Amino acid sequence: MLIGKQIRLERIMNRDTGRTVIVPMDHGVTVGPIKGLADMRQAVGNCVEGGANAIIIHKGIVRAGHRKSGKDVGLIIHMSASTSLAPDPNSKVPVCTVPEAIKFGADGVSIHVNIGSTNDDSMLKHFGAVSRDCMEWC
Repeated sequence: MLIGKQIRLERIMNRDTGRTVIVPMDHGVTVGPIKGLADMRQAVGNCVEGGANAIIIHKGIVRAGHRKSGKDVGLIIHMSASTSLAPDPNSKVPVCTVPEAIKFGADGVSIHVNIGSTNDDSMLKHFGAVSRDCMEWC
């Protein structure tokens, strides 16, 4: 395993146990503002204090959630989105790239694919592209 990949994995896991607690905080794009997540810096701090090893957020929230102090937390950037207002809310589209996620300091990325939806073919194509891009950075 390359050292960069090892370092990124260690940032999202407990080094002693090899286990992780990852808190998804990426639902605001889909459903709009969520009570308790108005102050992202505080919300991320609460997750860390509660034992989270990593959080999942969209790239637009990275700056708002960066705490600049305290215990480190792994960053996983969610790279696909849709809204509950769309004609097909199950249709996820790419909203970030692997190079962008790296520029934001991501330790990992995530995507959402809805198998059986009307455009699962394009979501699966995006899945393959993200996988290929990630292999360049492992």
